[in-house]
Amino acid sequence: MAIDLLNKVEDGISVSVRLTPKAAKDNLDRVDHDEHGRPRLRATVTAVPENGKANAALIKLLSKKLRLPKTAIQLIAGDQNRNKTILFAGAPDELINALDAKLRELGLLG
Repeated sequence: MAIDLLNKVEDGISVSVRLTPKAAKDNLDRVDHDEHGRPRLRATVTAVPENGKANAALIKLLSKKLRLPKTAIQLIAGDQNRNKTILFAGAPDELINALDAKLRELGLLG
């Protein structure tokens, strides 16, 4: 299970994301590590980083790829930064298993 990437919090699961805007396509690329060795999900979007467009595109991408409603996905840190923290709202114990399975299905986890 991707316990290091998927972190249980009181109201759901938080995930660190490194977002690259103005990319060739919207995609969840891979899981890599930040400068402190913590895992993060790498994502690219075609949207520009202006007026929240790239953030909105990221939420739409996560919703589509992970098959979750957009209303259950919230940006909780990194609004003006490439490094972001996303909250998937819901029951943490149920969500962690579902997200782990979906990320494995997408080939992002071993």
